[in-house]
Amino acid sequence: MPHSKLLEPIKQFLRCETPLGWIDEATKKENLAVILIDHLICELKAAQSAMFLIRKYAVDKQSSDALLEWLKPFETLIYKREGNWRDLAAKNKLTKAVIPKSDSAYGQDLVDKMVMLIKEELHHFYQVLEIMDEYGVEYQSITPCRYAKGMLRHVKTFEPDALVDKLIVGAYIEARSCERFAALAPHVDKRLGDFYISLLRSEARHYQDYLTLAQEIAGFDITERVKEFGEIEAQLITSLDDDFKFHSGTPVNKSA
Repeated sequence: MPHSKLLEPIKQFLRCETPLGWIDEATKKENLAVILIDHLICELKAAQSAMFLIRKYAVDKQSSDALLEWLKPFETLIYKREGNWRDLAAKNKLTKAVIPKSDSAYGQDLVDKMVMLIKEELHHFYQVLEIMDEYGVEYQSITPCRYAKGMLRHVKTFEPDALVDKLIVGAYIEARSCERFAALAPHVDKRLGDFYISLLRSEARHYQDYLTLAQEIAGFDITERVKEFGEIEAQLITSLDDDFKFHSGTPVNKSA
């Protein structure tokens, strides 16, 4: 499928396109490091978020512990700066220890979709590390931008609405990532552009998986709730933002 056709439902889902000002800022050579480092962190956080959902809503303690062990080498590399990133490719494995709770009506579907998502996000995490190595970009700690927190603060506090809202937020994060990779690809060198295009199919599927789960679990029509989060997301993307990151809003013109 051509990536233009892949992007059609994404663009219909999102309520705005990435501002040209953000693309201009993202393609400046001096911002390559922050784009790659933030992308790396986003891949890990996407895996962590999916894992949180499985652990909280679908598995027992034994399976939860197995999941934590799976993610530990990746987290240790980022948060403790320990380990060799080249060893991570062999650690992206999961045993059949992940078994849904017997009282969870949607457990198996949640586990199936989120485990696949985690494996893909951790694979992308490794790929970004490879590219950082090629481009001579060293990892350094950076502050998270307002984007994810800006949406998560609107998540309801009671179940199952809280879970449904988290899944909708996940759908928007994946959809925006997909849209931004496609927007960046024509403006960067071939190596990086090809990599961004290679991510589109999985990112597009991730957004659909989150949205499908949200509707299945809700038991009510989520159309209006999806629209509400769409407006919140669009506001974060189009409003002025002085903290440039992969999911930041319209960059502030600091020379003005």
